[in-house]
Amino acid sequence: MRRTAVALLAAAAGAALLLSCGGADDGEHRGEGGWLVTVYYTAVESYHDGESTPVTGCPRLDCERGDEPLGSYPADFVAAVRDEGTGRITSGPHAGRYLNWSHGTGYWLDEAPRDSHGEPLLPFVSAAADAEVLPRGREVRVVDCGTAEDGSPIEPEVCARLTAPTWEIRDEFTPGLGGERHLDLYLGEEAGPDFTEEPLYTTLAGATVERLP
Repeated sequence: MRRTAVALLAAAAGAALLLSCGGADDGEHRGEGGWLVTVYYTAVESYHDGESTPVTGCPRLDCERGDEPLGSYPADFVAAVRDEGTGRITSGPHAGRYLNWSHGTGYWLDEAPRDSHGEPLLPFVSAAADAEVLPRGREVRVVDCGTAEDGSPIEPEVCARLTAPTWEIRDEFTPGLGGERHLDLYLGEEAGPDFTEEPLYTTLAGATVERLP
């Protein structure tokens, strides 16, 4: 995981805020405009409810399309894992492990949230794109946040958090969900109930993305 000193991170966030939210000359923006930037996260079982739902799949990572029982979990949690790809279990015999899902594998139990290549997801580092657009290992930065889907401005604090990191393409979209200019950024674990109502769970429309050498 790429780490920097606190002072450098703060400086980078400040610079990103100036660049992306109106404090710098728009002519200085580099990269390609017109990107759709979305975010994804690891669900946490204790923040979800709903009817207890049995899940079947693989009890280990090295397995595909298994049909063994993996436990029962709140319906909202199971749905979130299906949508986001990964969730941390907080109850029952598998507490502390992860319930993961992918298009090619189905559900499986794991010791970490995983990307599509089987590597651990890294918060504010891992990103997903279609492989034909951005190959695995390519580093990118969001240099302008564009607007929300309804045309309203992105909150400055949110824009700063998304423009400060260097993101690495370590993941891929489920087939059919990507696109020519669609980037998905991994935020880590959800921070509490109703996480999808928080400002950080956002979509950037018309964002500018820079492909780093």
